[in-house]
Amino acid sequence: MVTLSVTGMTCQNCVKHVTHALQGVPGAEQVSVDLASGTAQVGGSPDVQALIAAVEEEGYEATVR
Repeated sequence: MVTLSVTGMTCQNCVKHVTHALQGVPGAEQVSVDLASGTAQVGGSPDVQALIAAVEEEGYEATVR
């Protein structure tokens, strides 16, 4: 399980965009994004840099927690 800190999310629509972006990364399973804590948890065996890049392409910042 990879946990990312995601900054820039302000609403449920942001959560939707980040979730969709993470689900598109090969190897990503069981994506859970939480607005209140500003985190995203991704199961499976995705490439961490690909996860970060996917979030950043949506206009948000992400770092490994």
